[in-house]
Amino acid sequence: MKKCAIGLLFFAMMACNSKAPQDQAIYSNDTFSVYPTKVTQGKYTAKVVGTDQMTTDYLSPQNENYMRTVNVRFSINLKNDELPYGQFHQVVVRPDANGHFDAPMITFGQLYTAKDAGVKEKLEPDTKVTYQLNMKPVFDAFAKQGYYVDAQGEKIYKEDFKGVFIAGNSFPLNDDYVNLGNRGFEMKDPDGDHIYTIDLTMNFRHPDRYVKTEWKLSKDISNYPQLETELPILKSLYDMALEETVLLSEPDGTFRTGAKWDGVWTRDVSYAITLGMGMADVERAKTSLRKKVKRGRIIQDTGSGGAWPVSSDRVVWSMAAWEIYAVSGDQQWLNYAYNVIKNSVEDDRHIILDKNTNLMRGESSFLDWRVQTYPRWMDNVDIYHSLNLGTNAAHYRAYQILADMAGVLKKTDDQATFTKDAKVLKDAINKHFWLENQKYYGQYLYGRRHRIASEKSEALGEAFTVLFGIADGQRAQDVIANTPQVVYGVPCVYPQIPDMTPYHNDGIWPFVQSFWNLAAAKAGNEQAVEHGLADIYRAAALFLTNKENMVANDGDFITTLNSDRQLWSVAGNLGMVYKLLFGMQVSPEGKLMFHPFIPQSFANNMKLKNFKLRKMSFDISISGYGNQIKSFKVDGKPSEAHDIDLSGTGNHTVEIVMANNALPKQQINVVENHYHLPKPDAQIKAGKFSWAPVKGAKSYEVFIDGKSQGKTTETSVATDQHMKEYTVRAIDSKGFASFLSEPVLSNEKQLTVYKMRSYARDRKQAISKALPQMIDLTKKRNTHLKWAVKAPQAGKYFIWFDYANGSGPWNTDNKCATRTLSINGQEISPIVMAQRGTDEWASVGQTNIIEVQLKKGTNHLSLDFTPHNENMNVEVNRALLGNMYLQQKK
Repeated sequence: MKKCAIGLLFFAMMACNSKAPQDQAIYSNDTFSVYPTKVTQGKYTAKVVGTDQMTTDYLSPQNENYMRTVNVRFSINLKNDELPYGQFHQVVVRPDANGHFDAPMITFGQLYTAKDAGVKEKLEPDTKVTYQLNMKPVFDAFAKQGYYVDAQGEKIYKEDFKGVFIAGNSFPLNDDYVNLGNRGFEMKDPDGDHIYTIDLTMNFRHPDRYVKTEWKLSKDISNYPQLETELPILKSLYDMALEETVLLSEPDGTFRTGAKWDGVWTRDVSYAITLGMGMADVERAKTSLRKKVKRGRIIQDTGSGGAWPVSSDRVVWSMAAWEIYAVSGDQQWLNYAYNVIKNSVEDDRHIILDKNTNLMRGESSFLDWRVQTYPRWMDNVDIYHSLNLGTNAAHYRAYQILADMAGVLKKTDDQATFTKDAKVLKDAINKHFWLENQKYYGQYLYGRRHRIASEKSEALGEAFTVLFGIADGQRAQDVIANTPQVVYGVPCVYPQIPDMTPYHNDGIWPFVQSFWNLAAAKAGNEQAVEHGLADIYRAAALFLTNKENMVANDGDFITTLNSDRQLWSVAGNLGMVYKLLFGMQVSPEGKLMFHPFIPQSFANNMKLKNFKLRKMSFDISISGYGNQIKSFKVDGKPSEAHDIDLSGTGNHTVEIVMANNALPKQQINVVENHYHLPKPDAQIKAGKFSWAPVKGAKSYEVFIDGKSQGKTTETSVATDQHMKEYTVRAIDSKGFASFLSEPVLSNEKQLTVYKMRSYARDRKQAISKALPQMIDLTKKRNTHLKWAVKAPQAGKYFIWFDYANGSGPWNTDNKCATRTLSINGQEISPIVMAQRGTDEWASVGQTNIIEVQLKKGTNHLSLDFTPHNENMNVEVNRALLGNMYLQQKK
């Protein structure tokens, strides 16, 4: 009781001394406002009601507006394969007197729409619904031809059929296909008549769809730095983040990933440590990073298609490792981390590096749910082949860190090598990603034989270009000023994919917002920093936790997947205090440096007490605003240098007075949320490349062999007599482009096909009865294949293979298979065979397409399993290999 009284007295005194009244908004826009003691959004309010106590009355609009029309579709083998993308069956649920409804029978693949679909009526709570699905057409196809052709044109073989599931966008249904089974959405056929059913309760109260109405500090946070401030909302949210840090601290000395996500994940913990967790608990950070090392290499998180090399952002571990060394000064850790990062980077040189562009291949960093950020035609091999902004920025930072580590370790040759590598990669990023018209960087380069730039922005990558110095001078300011933001923050990507539930797409992630805020501060954009801080504090206050993500369109917390106290969101909240407002950074030389950035609206007297680094402890006070320091005192003595040598011991005070300097007003590009058009559905037939009109399209842009042919209002073009690759995208009235259509080849008869089975010594293969022509590649079988190719003339050719990999699901696990292709005795490129579905050994895909130089006449090729082809699983590296295709480039 005494503690509470003292705390309230402190806040009262601060309120009296504050320059700004407590009822004056720190930040306000047409949608929400942040005050010293509350946050308001429409009819909702979150407020500080005492020391370390807050309340909220926020209610998700999804709970207020649960409608009678329910959108559903069905899934074979946990894939979106029943209907064309964007289509749903529409069932109008009208329960009987007992609260039950028998949904009409729906036939798999045949669109059903109720006559009164879209009726604006709310569904009664706790309605029991029985859904019925006729699967007879699928089983008839199995009996007749051994497979069923799904809505996307893929063959589902009888031997690969695992089950059928229900999906949708009305709770509890969702579109997270791969998890439908473990969420209880598998349908059953108990009598074997191919009529599947499932009973579900709709519109029931689930705790995940409601926020707690009160937060009160209940954990001991005294071991962490304590914040005092004239802004009670800031202190409460900081202390809530500290409490969530305690809750995320596991008994084994590691950080848990989130309330819903146990264990340590490479990218989550690495970004969290970089943002602030390294300063909050360096030993726990160190233990967590050690958990993500295997064979002396960084473990790649599972993502699309079996982890590395489809997902290739594991090098973000280096950022956290460097932060730990800076904070701790631990020389033993430096040696350990250097070797781990170097080993990982050397493997990446062989498997990830694209030698044609000097960029690194692979999936967007953390955006690891394929359909949320890539066109649906792109499978995991296509994603591996793509070149992403954020992932390349992470690799650039890894090179910088390796060079700096080598410098500390006196490894002069390594330092020179990695410095050069960093420059080459920086130049490649600026050459291939910069969008001169938009004045920011593009999301990725994608395609098959020819890559084309996506003109969407990618917030994490944009922030990294500024933070890491890829964007120099004016370009850094342009990135912050022009990258699209919405009123609730900076979305992961912009514009959004239509007909996609929010998560990465149509989503804002607080940890990304935190990196963005740090980048905005580095670029000197006060307006962007002010907006970004308000966005973080709005969400944390209204939801009374540091959520994993939120909806870009309305700021709500109900997305496809979400978790309370997500580690990197918590770290972002702490980092805004440590690294932005107090501007603290530790140099490798062991100096605590200060570069505060305090927007004028956030000006107040703040103190951070018991901030511990190495063998020293600090009480740090700061007053005023701006990004320039007027006076700096250490233990009462003025200092011209705004840093402190950490080689000493003891308790010290730091007093900082800001210069209250007015920063030049810069723009920020806050726009309405926008959804680009669906991609065109295109084909080549009878000498024409044509596509169905896209509703809302003002024009189309056709690409032939990766080169734009300009814009047209027509829906077809004549094809070339030579084999060429065609794709098209739709342009809306605001000038935003859709995704590209799936690339298609003209004159495919010009391909040369090689049957690889004839070149294998070991032709026995019992894993797939449907594919007897394929050979089994394991770590012991067919590890060295060799054959000859006759080229009609010297020049450029494209090479690729058919393959199957049923070692795991398409979106997780770690059993992506890779081999190395050599031509005439020289290693040319990895061949990547990503997972396509658990035990789906009849599902055939195609490897990455490689551009090679062949000499006229006989060329000797080999496909080998090398040490660099080890995947994250190590034990299982298996695929079936089919035909090889050869295409002459003209």
